[in-house]
Amino acid sequence: MTGGVTMGWMWVWPALSAAGLLILGYVAVRLMQSRRTSSPSDAGPSSDSPARRILDTRYARGEIDAEEYERRRGLLQ
Repeated sequence: MTGGVTMGWMWVWPALSAAGLLILGYVAVRLMQSRRTSSPSDAGPSSDSPARRILDTRYARGEIDAEEYERRRGLLQ
């Protein structure tokens, strides 16, 4: 009779363990993906770098012409 009360809850610990393993696996995969996309081996600043934004702004204001813009953008890459 004492085992009858707890028998209904025996599925809880295996289910929680499985859920924990799934969550850990998901977090591990997401960390690996974020490291892959932000690797330091990228050549040059991206289009959202501060230098590129300044260059884009100067070109948009008309401070530099298209030739100068292309030349400097090439130097940033």
